[in-house]
Formats: sequence, C-alpha cells, structure tokens
Amino acid sequence: MIPIPQAFSASYAEARIKFLEAAASASARIESHRHPLPGRDGEQLAMDTALDGDERSPRLLILSSACHGVEGFCGSGVQVFALHDAEWRARAREAGVAVLYIHALNPYGFSHGRRVTQENVDLNRNFQDFSRPLPVNEGYRRVHPLLLPEQWPPDAANQAAVQGFVEREGLATWQAAISGGQYEFADGLFYGGRVPTWSNQTLRTVLAKFAAQASQVAWIDLHTGLGPNGVGERIWAGGNDAAAIARARRWWGEQVTSIYDGSSSSALLTGLMWGAIHDAAPQAEYTGIALEYGTEPITEVLDALRGDHWLAQHPMAPPELAAQIQARMLKAFYTDTDAWKGQIVSQARQAQFQAIDGLLGSAPRPD
Repeated sequence: MIPIPQAFSASYAEARIKFLEAAASASARIESHRHPLPGRDGEQLAMDTALDGDERSPRLLILSSACHGVEGFCGSGVQVFALHDAEWRARAREAGVAVLYIHALNPYGFSHGRRVTQENVDLNRNFQDFSRPLPVNEGYRRVHPLLLPEQWPPDAANQAAVQGFVEREGLATWQAAISGGQYEFADGLFYGGRVPTWSNQTLRTVLAKFAAQASQVAWIDLHTGLGPNGVGERIWAGGNDAAAIARARRWWGEQVTSIYDGSSSSALLTGLMWGAIHDAAPQAEYTGIALEYGTEPITEVLDALRGDHWLAQHPMAPPELAAQIQARMLKAFYTDTDAWKGQIVSQARQAQFQAIDGLLGSAPRPD
C-alpha cells in the first residue's frame, strides 16, 4: 500500500499520471481514449481504463471516477489507492473477478474544475433515448430565472427571492427542481443535453469491449457533494427493480438507499449512466451503487454550482472573483484533509470487498 494522502492529487494532470503509473505497476491492461479538447493547462485529456484480471472472466467489477468532473479529485484517489493495494488485488484475483478501473469519465470537467462536460452537460443525465420526447422538469422552469442572476455574488433581491422560494416550498423542493435534470435550458444547471456527449459515447465503447462477455457485473461509481461530510451514502444505481435492490442490500448492507422510495439524499433522476450497462451487456446480472461522499451542506453545494455556471457565462469576470468561485467549487466537492481522505478510502475499500463477496454469492451453482 501507499499512504492514503499520497493517492490523491491537486490537479487532473497529476491524477492521471498517478493513475497510469499505478496501473502500470499493477501490470493492468491500460487503454486511453483521447478527448478532443485540451485541459485547463493545455494538457492532454483522456478517459483512461485499466483492466486488472482476466478479460474473459464472467464476473466484472467496474470502479469509475469523475462522472461529474470535479468529483474526480475524490474518485481518482480511491482508484489509485486500490491499484496499490496488494491485499485488495489478491482478493479479486482469487475470486476470479476482473476489475475495470475507468478513470475520468468526464476528463474535461475534472481538469477545468467543473461538474459538467465541455458541452455544459451533466453526464449523469445524458443517457436518454434521444429519439423520444425528453422529460420536462416543470420545477426547473420555475427556478431557472433565480439561479443565474446578472451579477455575482447575487444581489439582495435575488437572495430574497431564493430564500422566499425555499421558505414557501421547502429545501427538498428547491434541490429536486434544480438537480433532477432538465433538457430545456442549454445554459442552465443539470442540463442533460439533446445528443449523447463525447463521454457518453466513449463510455459505451469501453463497456461494449469489457462487459460484453460478463454474466455478472458490479459497478461502484464514485461521487461527492451530497450528505454529511465524509459519509459515503450507498445509493442504488439501477432501475426500480425490487429484486435487484434487495440484492444490492444483501451485498452492501441495508443502508443502501434508493431514489425510488425517497430513502436517498438524491432527488429522483432520469438519464442515468448505469443504463448503458444494459445495452453493453444485456445478458448480465447487474448490481451497482453510486458511492456518494458528503462534503458541504446542500445549500452551499448548489450555490457553488450557481457561481460556477455564472462564471462560465462571464469569462471576463475579474480574476480575483473567478479564483474565489473556482475555490468554492472545489471545496464543495472535495474536502482536502487527510482525515476526509482516510474516511473516503476506508469506505470505498469496504464496498469493494463486499462487491467481490456479492459477485461470488450470486454466482450460479454448478450442476
């Protein structure tokens, strides 16, 4: 193992180097899918994958990071630590489980410190059937005029309007209206897009290659920004399937929450990334969670996102203000302390071992 803080990075470029070096030292099979745009500092961007184990294994565990770019500071650290974790890697090999690490699903957002892709799209709302009518978020229509005021920080009138909405309708309604995803306002928050993004298409290519042979697939997708600081909520990442949710709770504990029954801190969402696994491996039994680590209170996280979107629309903002907005955004999705990183890795490591046990327990019995 390496010291936990050493697995984390201060930039996307540093995180990518650490991931690729860790994967190489583990003799994992590495592939890189280059992004068409450069990073914040001109560096090359890519969705990198590392397969540790037999590509023909019927049991596959996916560990992915940076679906929401800036959240990659957390997820990358978990992946780098896992690739240096000899006990963990030995357990997966002994169980005959291939582990696919997908590093930086949204490398653009990771590099630029944004949650969205280069298309201003929330990747985890982008997995829709775009040949069909898209969902309409009536709640977002109501709050959109409040979210992106002409000036930042918001003036007293805007603050009063937001506070009035929350007092009348509740914080949960405010959160759900904003974060549920919307397909109408291309410059707005949590925009799901109108076509598949580069990250969507690239991930589908990766899954088609590495999951097509699997009869069982487990997926742990690493996120931040919801819940109490340092606590990893295990949110069911699949359809409203009672049997599959029950299986996830056998694997990861009864604390697994669901957006379908209101037990999760997340609002009810559509266009989620996990849907791609059913296209890539329709024959596989799928069990997955989003491991969602808390950072700041939800009001602070949402305001940080508002500031980030405002800055994207006002690139000529004073440098000092831009730096303040960017620092606030990073803090909203990454607590840069050794104690927090220790909590993150400990909980992820437990979930990884539980996934191995779950895959073995769900394996078909020999005749």
